[in-house]
Amino acid sequence: MPDVRLHRHLMEIPAAQWDALHDGRNPFVCHAFLSGLEEHGCLRSAWGWSPRHVALWEGDRLLAAAPAYRKENSHGEFVFDHAWAHAYDQHGLDYFPKLLCAAPYSPVTGPRLLADELRHRQWLAAAMPRVAADSGYSSVHVNFHPGNEDAAFDGDWMQRLDVQYHWSNDPGWATFDDFLAAMDHRHRKNIRQERARVARAGVTFRIVHGDEASPADLGAIHGFYQRTFSEYGNSPALTLPFLTHLAQAMPQALVLILAERAGATVAGALCLRGGDTLYGRYWGADDALPGLHFETCYYQGIEYCLREGLTRFEPGAQGEHKIARGFLPRFVRSHHWVADPRFRAPLAAWCAQEAAVVRQHAALLAARSPFKDADAPAPPGA
Repeated sequence: MPDVRLHRHLMEIPAAQWDALHDGRNPFVCHAFLSGLEEHGCLRSAWGWSPRHVALWEGDRLLAAAPAYRKENSHGEFVFDHAWAHAYDQHGLDYFPKLLCAAPYSPVTGPRLLADELRHRQWLAAAMPRVAADSGYSSVHVNFHPGNEDAAFDGDWMQRLDVQYHWSNDPGWATFDDFLAAMDHRHRKNIRQERARVARAGVTFRIVHGDEASPADLGAIHGFYQRTFSEYGNSPALTLPFLTHLAQAMPQALVLILAERAGATVAGALCLRGGDTLYGRYWGADDALPGLHFETCYYQGIEYCLREGLTRFEPGAQGEHKIARGFLPRFVRSHHWVADPRFRAPLAAWCAQEAAVVRQHAALLAARSPFKDADAPAPPGA
């Protein structure tokens, strides 16, 4: 068996070896993205984030790795386990610290058990509970992993399901008008009206990649991001140096959608681009114009995907209002291991109950599709 090592800094692992373990199509597991979070002040122990990357080594050869963090809270995860922490607290036990395997602040499905072979992913999934037990952690959580990683988890792990809303160009639309033509009259009309309001307000859009973004563009998008977080009473974790790093280290992956009016940038959306997918992450605005959010965050992104040949658009977690705008429900998954045997059976039953409710709700959501020929009884993905 290979050696299991914990790395407190991703820079301890050569970028070439880390990136050789995945196909490069998901930017959130790239060495440049994850190490950038660490190097530019986005992950802080005071905020509950301490890197503990789990790696399997055979001498100097990296066989498998997982982006992992010691967590002192559940902030920035998007798979909500507050009820679990409360149950531990009621029994006088500590739920924190725990071990989280995820892309920080990013509820985006992507590789988590980075390895070329299934047996290496299985070894990695088996190693994380041992690491947690040795470190005194209550649990291990692998969030937003793809379905092809299910086979790596044995029966001691519990699966949880949730629903997000994604746009998919499975029909092969060539233009935005083709996309609208697939909708029923009411939804098509509503979208056209929303877009027309923004156009009448004199708003135009400019989309730039990282290598095209000026310091002013990066500063504007970071300012919008900060404003949105402050309005909701949250602490913005991403720093301007991190965005500058992305623009330099991952220039084609960073996509900025900038709304301009009367010569000023009034709103913007920060996105990342993968192999075939656009990922909408953050947005903000200085001007509360009707329809500006939908145009900036959804419609401009769809047009970008159609123009660039991308087939998927994931605009972020939550938001049933996205269904009416062509983003259909899709299952997302996570796996969880709990150290205390007294909690395993009750939590396993809880997860099974939750999954049944999520599946039932997803079927109801799928019936609200705005497309004329929609006949899928439930969303794909599980």
